[in-house]
Amino acid sequence: MRMTVADVMTSKVVSVTAATSFKDIAEALIAGGVSAVPVLDDDDHVIGMVSEADLLCKEEFYREGYRPPLRARLRHPKGRRKAEGDTAAELMTSPAITVFPDASAVWAARLMDAHDVKRLAVVDYNGRLQGIVSRRDLVKLFVRSDEEIAADIRDDILDRALWVDADGVRVDVSQGIVTLSGWMDRRTEAAITARMTARVNGVVDVISKITWKIDDSKREAR
Repeated sequence: MRMTVADVMTSKVVSVTAATSFKDIAEALIAGGVSAVPVLDDDDHVIGMVSEADLLCKEEFYREGYRPPLRARLRHPKGRRKAEGDTAAELMTSPAITVFPDASAVWAARLMDAHDVKRLAVVDYNGRLQGIVSRRDLVKLFVRSDEEIAADIRDDILDRALWVDADGVRVDVSQGIVTLSGWMDRRTEAAITARMTARVNGVVDVISKITWKIDDSKREAR
């Protein structure tokens, strides 16, 4: 039920070293069909990331010999510095934002959002490259059939994870939206079921219509 970064990441990664030239980086991006490459040291540790945007700084700041006004150069010092770069060490964003293979896919998505990046280098606990996970990889989590989602909810949550009677719960899934109906003994059990269902990979939303015999929510709040 819990999808990890290792489940969705790309393991075969195009990479460069700190000394890789601007032109060779551009060729690596095009040949690999990727928008960024990790920069590695001699021991495969990730020391940075170079993206298409980093390379385009040169076009933006020095197109055909044009230099933007001093005010613009001062306002975007990082862009100006990268525009003057000729190697990965001078072009890369460092340190790279990384994640471990056993981290949850949800955590990877939160990291991307927090740092406003489109991809993360996946490293082992020694900082060595294991793969790359991108926004596109994470979107794949939602491309699951309704039947697969419903089966996960029934097998992993209702039958295994919950330590209560869930025989009265019905699961219906349409376009990733889960509707839970039926009954359970307690109101808190219904709430827990809905929360756990929302964590299943591929679930877009949860609509809970579960009724209960005992309203124990006030008692639990004390």
